[in-house]
Amino acid sequence: MADVMEERAGVQVLVCDADGPEVSTVQDALDLIGASYGGEVVALPASRLDARFFDLRSGFAGEVMQKFVNYHVRLAIIGDISAHLEASSALQALVRESNRGRHVWFLPGVEELDVRLRA
Repeated sequence: MADVMEERAGVQVLVCDADGPEVSTVQDALDLIGASYGGEVVALPASRLDARFFDLRSGFAGEVMQKFVNYHVRLAIIGDISAHLEASSALQALVRESNRGRHVWFLPGVEELDVRLRA
C-alpha cells in the first residue's frame, strides 16, 4: 500500500504506509511535506524513521520537526516507541512536551490521532 491522503475527523491527513521508504534525511521529510500538499497532517509510522531520530544528540529529530513546523504541516508519529523512551529521559521529555502542543504528536495509533483531531 502506498501513502494515501484521507480525511480523518474532518482533516486531510497523509497516512503513510509502514512499508514505505525510511525517513533518513531532511530531504526525505521535505518530500513527505510536499506529498501532503493540500493536507494538514502527516501520519508517519515510527518504524519509518531512521534510528538517529530517536537519538536526540544527533539533532535529526529537531531538524525534521522544525521543517514540519516551518511549512505549517502537523506531524503525527504513529506507533510504539517505548524502547526508545526507556533509553532516553531527554526523549521522554520531548515526547511529553510535543504531545502538549499542536504541531508534533507521538501517538500509539491512528485512532488516537482521530481523537486529537476532533479536539
